[in-house]
Amino acid sequence: MAAVTALLVCMAVPAFAQAPGALRAPDVMYVPTPQEVVDAMLRMADVTAADVVYDLGSGDGRIPITAAQTFGAAGVGIELNPDLIQEAIENAARAGVGDKVRFLNQDLFEADLRPATVITLYLLREMNLKLMPKLKELKPGTRIVAHSFGMGSEWPPDKIEQVSGKSIFYWVVK
Repeated sequence: MAAVTALLVCMAVPAFAQAPGALRAPDVMYVPTPQEVVDAMLRMADVTAADVVYDLGSGDGRIPITAAQTFGAAGVGIELNPDLIQEAIENAARAGVGDKVRFLNQDLFEADLRPATVITLYLLREMNLKLMPKLKELKPGTRIVAHSFGMGSEWPPDKIEQVSGKSIFYWVVK
């Protein structure tokens, strides 16, 4: 009987159910970017200690944390799910970069991205396209790197690389 009850509860709760305290239900399910892709994305953007790396939909924080650990950059994660923000804060503390990164419970479509010198994305193409006008308004020279999904002919990338069978798309705001 307990198994049947558990199954009914799982069926009744949508996979993208809004976590308590979340701003709204997420547009996509959280899937972590593999570490070798994270490393390649940050190398492709030529991240340095002078950069401020914003990760939109930051999940467990691995991109801002790696940017701080490996390149000395400041990192900001924008995430809807407060549970993932808590996990990211704990991961940053364990990595010893809690003073270089912060995680904000914000909607990436509403967040102020102007301080960023690098933006990282692992979002569906439709979400990238919805963000495109906001991204194009960033200061010239801002680098944008996306894992797996580009923006099609609407904004062709400046460069595409393959890492472990995954596509990485790169743009520089003009």
